[in-house]
Amino acid sequence: MNTTMNVAFCGGGTAGHVSPMLAMADALAKSYQDTDIDVNILMIGTAEGMEATLIPDAGYEFATIEKVPMPRSVSLDLFSLPFRLRAATRQARKLLREHQTQVVVGVGGYAATPVYLAARAEKIPVIVHEGNARPGLANKLAARFATVVACAFEGTDLPGAIHVGMPLRSEVAQLPMGPTMRDEARRSLGLEPDKTTLVVTGGSSGAQNINTAIAGALDELLATGAQILHLTGRDKAVTDDDGNRIDKPGYVQVEYIDGLSRVYQAADLIVARAGGGTVHEIAAIGLPSVLVPLPIGNGEQDLNAAGLRESGAAVVVADEYFTSQWVATRLPDLLQDQARLEYMAQTAKNFGITDAAETMVRIITETKVAR
Repeated sequence: MNTTMNVAFCGGGTAGHVSPMLAMADALAKSYQDTDIDVNILMIGTAEGMEATLIPDAGYEFATIEKVPMPRSVSLDLFSLPFRLRAATRQARKLLREHQTQVVVGVGGYAATPVYLAARAEKIPVIVHEGNARPGLANKLAARFATVVACAFEGTDLPGAIHVGMPLRSEVAQLPMGPTMRDEARRSLGLEPDKTTLVVTGGSSGAQNINTAIAGALDELLATGAQILHLTGRDKAVTDDDGNRIDKPGYVQVEYIDGLSRVYQAADLIVARAGGGTVHEIAAIGLPSVLVPLPIGNGEQDLNAAGLRESGAAVVVADEYFTSQWVATRLPDLLQDQARLEYMAQTAKNFGITDAAETMVRIITETKVAR
């Protein structure tokens, strides 16, 4: 006799929220694919966030509720907040009932708070996963009544939080590395297979300050004999003083690459922001990094990078100090220091957790069974 497991995931806004949701959903579906248990997964987000594209593309059922951002100052939005939150919670309750949801799993973001409140009203157990070292408002709220609170970083300030790591999709968690895969990845990206490779990325939307700093130090970087793959972000092509797209031997710029597996395989060193997902991916893979935490928000990216920085696995530079002068005087030496890069790689890998998605599946299963 078949039984069902109806799980709703909620959250979103950024790829950093969506990726762990997809990783958990993939692992959940995989763990029951050869059993008599039917797993029904519903993803709930907003129409404005990246989840609206990424989740349907991944093949999961997706439903939206109204976006209810928390106002940062006293305004009309603040006074209308209770009414908008109540309306979004009603939407979420309807979705949870129709799906006959047995467990809600949330990662934070705009869509999470109404779903958390809806689950509480419907007496559905809530599991929270916090992906940053400093938790967001939605997860702080839900942690007060959640059945389980899990976190990606040790020491996250949430009541009763258990450290599980960051759920990673299998193409990253099980990414094959080594010279053969490295050379193939480089060729597929238009790079020379035998050259030291620096990868620069500011995330899917790009980071203008990182782009500017790298562009101003290209000659010094290329003089090392290394090649550069620069993911500039959509509509953020790097141009010269005349507005022409920069094109130099050894420098390849692309706006966006869907999925970073090949990029990670190709890299000897990566310059990136310090989102929770990025930090855990480069640790799991064992990739030396220069991390430039996003200077806005509540400072979570600086905290995310702390473990890798303190162990010597990463160089961390504040955004305001990551200038062309810093790049030109610091990165060439690092690119040419093979012993240090190897030490950074191994130290990063010691931090890596590759089975967090499977751990979350066990938690989801235990929560559903205990209900």
